[in-house]
Amino acid sequence: MKTMAIDYGDARTGIAISDLTGTIVGTTTVIHSWNREKTAEEIVRLAKENRVDRFVMGLPKNMDGTEGARAALYREFADFLSKQLGQPVILWDERRTTVEAHQILSAGNYHGKKRKNTVDAVAASLILEGFLASGK
Repeated sequence: MKTMAIDYGDARTGIAISDLTGTIVGTTTVIHSWNREKTAEEIVRLAKENRVDRFVMGLPKNMDGTEGARAALYREFADFLSKQLGQPVILWDERRTTVEAHQILSAGNYHGKKRKNTVDAVAASLILEGFLASGK
């Protein structure tokens, strides 16, 4: 069962897709778009192309576990995307994934534009790894 993880963002959305066994990250990419409809359209295209079976999207929570205004926007996009996909989008706590992604890229000597174009895919990979490790 292939799973797609989505690190939704205003200008860039990171995508990570598991391998066929659904145990590790197999593919990553970044969608560059400010438009939610175009972003959703590209996610649907990637899902069909990669024969994805389920979807998980990062939900930004405050460090105390509460949800702020940003979480409401993500819930709204997940509902919109779910309708486009014809199946549910599971929301997953993404606290600290972007911070961890930056740390990983710093350790790999990725800086500047190179990091900016990669950090969202790494964050999506971290969301996917966490979700797959949970066994859900």
